[in-house]
Amino acid sequence: MLTLAQQKTLDYLRQYWRKHGHSPSLTEIAAGIGITSKGVIHRYVQALIEAGYVVQTPGRKRGLRLVEIPETPGIGLPLLGRIAAGQPIEAIRGEETFDLSTFVVGSNRYALRVKGDSMIEAGILNGDTVVIEARDAARDGEMVVALIDESETTLKRLKRRKDGSIQLTPANASIAPMIYSAERVHIQGVVVGVFRSYR
Repeated sequence: MLTLAQQKTLDYLRQYWRKHGHSPSLTEIAAGIGITSKGVIHRYVQALIEAGYVVQTPGRKRGLRLVEIPETPGIGLPLLGRIAAGQPIEAIRGEETFDLSTFVVGSNRYALRVKGDSMIEAGILNGDTVVIEARDAARDGEMVVALIDESETTLKRLKRRKDGSIQLTPANASIAPMIYSAERVHIQGVVVGVFRSYR
């Protein structure tokens, strides 16, 4: 059982992660829940780690990562068949179910709302919601959530250059790639899906 203060800390971590895609610093947690002492916050966070709600990567300012609660029961939609986006195909009714939980829910997945048009040529538009698989490593070419200088996040394609630097490439020909030394960039996750509402 968590104390009220520990629960408040956990709630703030969840809120911050949903908004920014990475964990807050101890100073930000303190400000967020109205505590002035980083020592007190450290004890709250340590209690959350011991209780299994949070894990910590040593040596990183923003090394906290939330451990998701157990998966919820599956949510499904009828999968009625295929639809042509090219030449018309025969309409054959299917009997399967598309399980949304297998696509979205996972112990290491979270969602972020996209702001901006730097990934439009990859089909990700301003206002879309991307599903992220939390990882600290990614392959070249993958769309990643990158934390830059421990303070800013961006959604771009990852490329490692021969000189050891990291290139974060937008999917928009009008925007130039961003290049950083490797130590300035930390991978927070990889895009595994995207949602868009037309209403």
